[in-house]
Amino acid sequence: MKRLFTLAISLMAVGALSAQQTDGGISETMLNEIRSSHTMTQADRAAHNAMAQTAIATLAINGDNLAMIDTHFSHRVKTEGITNQHQSGRCWLFTGLNVLRAEMIEKYDMSQMVFSHNYLFFYDQLEKCNLFLQAVIDTKHLKMDDRQVEWLFKNPLSDGGQFTGVSNLVMKYGVVPAEVMPENYQSNNTSQISNLISQKLREFGLKLREQKDRRAPVALKMEMLKEIYGMLVRAYGVPPTEFEWTRYDKSGKAVDTKTYTPQSFYKEYFGDLDLEQDYVMIMNDPTREYHKVYEIEYDRHVYDGQNWVYLNLPIDEVKALAIASIKDNAAMYFSCDVGKFLLSKKGTLDINNFDYASLLGVEFPMKKEERVRTFASGSSHAMTLIAVDLDENGEAKKWMVENSWGPQSGWKGNLIMTDEWFEEYMFRVVVNKKYIPAETLKLLEQKPTMLPSWDPMFAYEE
Repeated sequence: MKRLFTLAISLMAVGALSAQQTDGGISETMLNEIRSSHTMTQADRAAHNAMAQTAIATLAINGDNLAMIDTHFSHRVKTEGITNQHQSGRCWLFTGLNVLRAEMIEKYDMSQMVFSHNYLFFYDQLEKCNLFLQAVIDTKHLKMDDRQVEWLFKNPLSDGGQFTGVSNLVMKYGVVPAEVMPENYQSNNTSQISNLISQKLREFGLKLREQKDRRAPVALKMEMLKEIYGMLVRAYGVPPTEFEWTRYDKSGKAVDTKTYTPQSFYKEYFGDLDLEQDYVMIMNDPTREYHKVYEIEYDRHVYDGQNWVYLNLPIDEVKALAIASIKDNAAMYFSCDVGKFLLSKKGTLDINNFDYASLLGVEFPMKKEERVRTFASGSSHAMTLIAVDLDENGEAKKWMVENSWGPQSGWKGNLIMTDEWFEEYMFRVVVNKKYIPAETLKLLEQKPTMLPSWDPMFAYEE
């Protein structure tokens, strides 16, 4: 009996194969079988009628989950004000500087503080241009169709980034208050000027590859950077090298007025805080081995800075570090796949916000590891992690981030996420070393595993 059953299954498999075109295409027999497998029900017709006129995301909103999440948080970092990156990919920069401003507001009893994003972004773009041009020089010996060279010319410049950019730029160029180098139309709308500079960089890259004399590209790169600098000045203005600034306390009373350089301003208000040495990027990437350190080639903003290095930890260990930081009133750089299950009107990130399964009649069962491995999910946006709500056992129920989409977006400019969403779509958090246990810090002593530039984790946050 068992042999007959096995034979029947084998014949069915052969039949299925014979129905398919030998070249892998859909044959007429296959198409008829596919068509006959589905009968249009009333539910199908209703879904079709609705989707013919309405966005899927609107139709999939879960009516049973419309009530607003409780906005009470047991632990919240003290910070004031909401920033707005407008139509730019600078979330990474806003997030990093928002971490610093929360510390400055608390330490100096200020009502608010905003740093100039335009100032550091100017140098970010200049440094990235140099990074590209020097990388072209470094890879001149490789063929144009080499994957590394191809990647460079596909990605000459971006307005996106991650925390390594913040740390390298701040430690090299300092910071200035927003009023010293304010935002303008181009800094709020970066795509067009970035595209034009990218076009120029590709042109320059070809010229550098054509140079036969080993010494010639260095001098030529200098002339190219001067031209790029002129484009940046026209778009964003001239970065200040010295300025006068008055600090006010929470009551609006002037405390002092001094003349600073961007570097002395940082030193004055942040002392010996070293963003390059005092902070660690923690990742939750289930596709790779935990408790290992990884490095991504060319994933940096400054050529003479550091590649992005991260420690990969299980999600429970990531949570513990984040909770310790928030309890001590320290905000964190945080990044996630923000577009997944975001209900903008409420400002919530909750996997129950949308019910795509009921609307489309199919399940979506992939786990986080499978989504990352198949490019279905990855870090896309950086925000500032400022709050957690703990239950009586010290377990997280929900989290809140300060966003950079303006005060009218989300919940008072913030986004609130359930702990379940945090587990599924959170990827990176930057933690001060003082909140990391000694045994975990010891893991950083291992030699990082180098990953290529095209690794999925290189996704710039925007």
